[in-house]
Amino acid sequence: MKIRKIVTVVEEIRSEGGRTVDRPARVAVVAAVIENPWSGQGFVEDLNPGIDAHASDVGALLAPAVLDALEEPAEAYGKAAIVGLDGEIEHGSALIHTLKFGDHFRKAADATTLLPAVEKRGPAGVVFDIPLKHITDATIRSHHQSFEVRISDAPHPNEIVIALAAASQGRPQQRLAPLSTEQ
Repeated sequence: MKIRKIVTVVEEIRSEGGRTVDRPARVAVVAAVIENPWSGQGFVEDLNPGIDAHASDVGALLAPAVLDALEEPAEAYGKAAIVGLDGEIEHGSALIHTLKFGDHFRKAADATTLLPAVEKRGPAGVVFDIPLKHITDATIRSHHQSFEVRISDAPHPNEIVIALAAASQGRPQQRLAPLSTEQ
């Protein structure tokens, strides 16, 4: 796996809706800008060799890094794959939609739910929103949120941005009733 750079973003929300947040809400994102392993090969029928060669490695790199950046236990999480213009969305999906990638984050965060994801193709500097859900119960509404990311010089046409996001809690000042109240 050829990594051009790692980008870490941490946000701490201290006030929301004009009120101080009881406990600052932290969100961390760690993204690896990697060379697309299928770049320059034309249409690749079997993506499995590239998945086997890279998915676990990038998951093992990012999972501890995003939890370290968060500096608190994760309550919500998500993932992203943003493919440069010379690649296919399927290339990013191949790397993040496998247990070889996601299980690193699930184990590190003591999580059980599937990781929500965004995949898209775009030029360097494309904006993407990483969806986040609760780590053990995807129906907990307070943890349904997203985090906007932009890396000014990535992805290059032959790269993929692979990112993990973690939040220390749900949305600040959330006030929605539990889903069970509507069932």
